[in-house]
Amino acid sequence: MSEWLIGLAGTPEGHWLAVGLALLAAFTHAIFGALQKGRYDPWLTRGAIDISYTLMAAPFALFVVPWPEPHMWPIFAFMLVIHIGYKVFQAMAYSRGAYTVVYPVVRGTGPLVTVIAAGFVFGEHFSFIQWLGVALLLCGIFSLAAYNLNRTHVDRKRLWQALGLAFITGLFVAGYTTYDAYGIRATADPFTFLAWFFFLDGLLFPFISLRHYKRMDVKPRLAPLMRRGFLGGLIAYMSFGSVMLATRLDSVGQAAVLRETSTVFAALIGWLFLRETVGPVRAVLMVFIALGAVVVEFG
Repeated sequence: MSEWLIGLAGTPEGHWLAVGLALLAAFTHAIFGALQKGRYDPWLTRGAIDISYTLMAAPFALFVVPWPEPHMWPIFAFMLVIHIGYKVFQAMAYSRGAYTVVYPVVRGTGPLVTVIAAGFVFGEHFSFIQWLGVALLLCGIFSLAAYNLNRTHVDRKRLWQALGLAFITGLFVAGYTTYDAYGIRATADPFTFLAWFFFLDGLLFPFISLRHYKRMDVKPRLAPLMRRGFLGGLIAYMSFGSVMLATRLDSVGQAAVLRETSTVFAALIGWLFLRETVGPVRAVLMVFIALGAVVVEFG
């Protein structure tokens, strides 16, 4: 399967497969974000998710896929630094602000920086029409965050802290998107990278979660939390795995932009499951976000 996938890179079939994978990543990442902001403390949820996908990836990394080449180990080491920073800042943001405010800021910051970084790292360049699409998408995303901010009745100081942390998280999103694309292209077998990414990436954060759990006055039951973590681990494979494969097949910047239609899915999830209203203004802004992604794709 690896040879078939690598053979599609740079072909029209590979392009459309990358588009499909990026949109799958958008949908599943919105679910992934909602799981972290749902019933349980985001620090605990993230730890349960990480230990779940590490245990699921271990047999594939150790016994199924070819082992990484020697030059991959430093790449994996720096990758872990970027991802742990992303997780820490995201947990801090989610613990301080509403999901529908924090999530758009995180996802809006990421693609702009990723598109710029992909130009330097991979020599990718968007056309003028595609940049208009990026602008349209980002205007929709940040307008959605601003609209949600004005309708959120919580401590304003705490909410502004959440927005600052969300912006920093978005920078980490851009960092890991670009660096993971470099990593998955640096190894001969993309599934080697994916298996070892999930195996290694989930090793550290559970210890941070355990420390947080011990400090809690009221500790939640672990069995329901681990069930949520198992579900989140499965979704993580579809979310992060899909976008990584998309960047192996096609443009890194385009995959990053298409993935940020997750903001639309996040608003729908917030409405359907978290009892957060959508309304006509949010609906129009979601249309702008989707339209921006379409312009980028066909620009």
